[in-house]
Amino acid sequence: MSDDATQANSSHKEEHHHFKIFKPYGFLCQFVPETRKRKKLLAELADFPKGTMAIGRLDHDSEGLLLLTTDGMVSHQVRSKKVEKEYYVQLDGDINDAAITQLQDGVEIGIKGDKYLTLPCKVFKLVSEPNLPANGRKVRDMRHGPMSWISITISEGKNRQIRKMTAAAGFPTLRLVRVRIGNIDINGMQAGDVLPLSSPFD
Repeated sequence: MSDDATQANSSHKEEHHHFKIFKPYGFLCQFVPETRKRKKLLAELADFPKGTMAIGRLDHDSEGLLLLTTDGMVSHQVRSKKVEKEYYVQLDGDINDAAITQLQDGVEIGIKGDKYLTLPCKVFKLVSEPNLPANGRKVRDMRHGPMSWISITISEGKNRQIRKMTAAAGFPTLRLVRVRIGNIDINGMQAGDVLPLSSPFD
């Protein structure tokens, strides 16, 4: 390849932009509003370049790490099963070892009307409540029963998968925060923060 071609190729790569954001509770993972729906959108968090897209999704009620890019190829790579996604999950009830083993081995959930067995994954109970920013929403009062936190790391991303998994194990999700994608985490970030990345795996 000639020097001119190499420079042109390098210049083309530099045109793309990548970001990591802490998606707040109540935001949709999209930039264009849906008809008749007045929901908060990612575009409200910063002045993003044209063509910016979310890599994967977090539902309206979920929070935490979300990667954005203007490069469709990067989006495909990050969403692959080669890249781990870790979540901190607050549960209704004090989860036991049997339920943790059940989650680790895989549980049966419903996907578009069909039964699906989730892949084996990493799960462990957190000994104390994680240091996460408040989301302005009170989950419920401890007087109504115990709650607990787990870390769960998966390599797939079915619709509302984590919530369906913990419910199947008998411990419904009360709060769901994605804390890591691959080697990128939300340490030190507050809800609504937007940070540029030189590459999607910084």
